[in-house]
Amino acid sequence: MLDDVYADVRARMDKTIEATKSDFSAIRTGRATPALLDRVSAEAYGSPMPINQLATISVPQPRLLVIQPFDKGNITLIEKAIQTSDLGINPRNDGKSIFLDIPPLTEERRTELVKQMKKVGEEMKVAIRSIRRDARDEVDLLEEEKEISEDDQKRGHDEIQKLHDEYIKKIEELMRKKESDIMEF
Repeated sequence: MLDDVYADVRARMDKTIEATKSDFSAIRTGRATPALLDRVSAEAYGSPMPINQLATISVPQPRLLVIQPFDKGNITLIEKAIQTSDLGINPRNDGKSIFLDIPPLTEERRTELVKQMKKVGEEMKVAIRSIRRDARDEVDLLEEEKEISEDDQKRGHDEIQKLHDEYIKKIEELMRKKESDIMEF
């Protein structure tokens, strides 16, 4: 019974870690990475499509992304989607490929990005705490319904707290790494 609770807690906390990684990948550093375009969609074939489904994205240099559309007819659609996105990068196109020069970040912009990243990190920590609270409530309910003993309830709370602490550390490590990536250049 408690094993099911632990498995559920782990699964939910793993999803939170994945969401954290995904959100962090969308926060720009001074380095080129295809993840910058993960949230940019272009209107193609009658519906919005992620750029990575319309083109190959490569990183030939640390500050350059090259986007090569599978269908050359989509090049202007992709270019327009990038221009209207919140990336703040102007694409260049040579008729076959789109080039994104990633400008170095100013100190002020780095500070803004660190604040944004910390806000996301704190939201994810709140999500982990919420999962812990739900799991503790579930363990309490099992004890109330006499499906587990008081000792099992105490052990359950302790195990849930250990999981909570482990996942909070993972988020803090992701935050430290992202902050160092942002401040690096």
